[in-house]
Amino acid sequence: MNDTPGWASPGSAPSGEKEPDSSGTPRPADQDGANPPEQPSKWSKEQPPPAQWSAPGAQGPAGAPPPAAPGPGWGGRPPGGQGGGHGGWGGPGQGGPVGWGGTWGAPPPAARPGVIPLRPLGVGEILDGAVSTMRGYWRTVLGISLTVAVVTQIAIILLQGFVLDDSAATEALNDPSATLGELSRAMGDTLLSSGLVLLVTLLGTIVATALLTSVTSRAVIGKTVTTSEAWRDARPQLAKLFGLTLLLPLIAFAIMGAGALPGLLVVAGGSHDAGVALAVLGAFAACFVALWLMVRFSLASPALMLEKQGILKSMRRSAKLVRDSWWRVFGIQLLATIIANIVATIIVIPFAVLAAALSGDGFTGFLDSSADDLGWTFLIVSGIGSVIGSMITFPITAGVTVLLYIDRRIRREALDLDLARAAGLQDYGSVASGTTRTTPGS
Repeated sequence: MNDTPGWASPGSAPSGEKEPDSSGTPRPADQDGANPPEQPSKWSKEQPPPAQWSAPGAQGPAGAPPPAAPGPGWGGRPPGGQGGGHGGWGGPGQGGPVGWGGTWGAPPPAARPGVIPLRPLGVGEILDGAVSTMRGYWRTVLGISLTVAVVTQIAIILLQGFVLDDSAATEALNDPSATLGELSRAMGDTLLSSGLVLLVTLLGTIVATALLTSVTSRAVIGKTVTTSEAWRDARPQLAKLFGLTLLLPLIAFAIMGAGALPGLLVVAGGSHDAGVALAVLGAFAACFVALWLMVRFSLASPALMLEKQGILKSMRRSAKLVRDSWWRVFGIQLLATIIANIVATIIVIPFAVLAAALSGDGFTGFLDSSADDLGWTFLIVSGIGSVIGSMITFPITAGVTVLLYIDRRIRREALDLDLARAAGLQDYGSVASGTTRTTPGS
């Protein structure tokens, strides 16, 4: 402990001890000499009067101006400008906690060149970053989302209007006297129609995700990007992203099929009830395994796009980043999905009601009429609602995934240092710059 007068504690000397004289030598105690002299006291002579504790600091000679007011924290600088203080803590700027930029006050705010601060992010900051990207770069973001949504919906409307005539399948499924062959063909046609619509939607989602990943990653460091630049950056990885997007659902379906397979074999062996129960139980358990894997691989898309990885390498990267933080990643993505779906539902439902009213036959007209009189009005009006919903939900889901990927890399790999250099921040992370990086958690 530094025993200079400036760092002395307030109050008088401890009871039973005599204060030292001016020379610093302690006076002997008023005792009969039987006991040995006590050790010199470490309390300074120059104590402030009671109830008038001023800030610690070296006392100047008589007539000298009063010392400067202390800086933020717990007092000013120790005498002589040297580190000291209680417990080895230096004064402000003299070896204080490294993570606080050398001061004893609150840690300095993290640098924020773009839509997020360059430090580990909270849930609200991830959601706010996705919305801030859409708001700050709305021309590029909404332009990409609107273009992809319009092209996707036009393709779906044309398929439903000219190619996918579900009227025969619907009649067969609603006919109690339909034969097994007719029901099988009707179910096959329905699955084919749903599959084609899902494929077109999936293609549009892949393109939007790829382009918005590039926009969001630039927004983090405050860089703007045009739609053409985002397309040039994303185009080489589109085929790999398409393969990844198809591979993940196939893995999930394969796991659920493997879980239900023992029960199906028991059914084939003749034990119908026991086999059905076993198949349902196995499929239910396999759903949890599939969900666990899908969350583990949920950051593969930004890893593939931003690190220019292959499909398998991006899946391994995602598994590494999600490790030890599965529940947090799952919760954030589930919250973002719920928010996006609520927004989409609020937008789509009024258009669906309007489309049903304008089509003349209500909602049943979409199923009972042929494609020619069904309803182009219904398809077009409901398609407009889907376009507006997708234009808003695409940036939210893609932005949250990219920012969650960046947050995981900041926590595990100190990506904020690379982001700061990319943003042009000088001396980021050094004590002198006042932006000393704190050690993140996982």
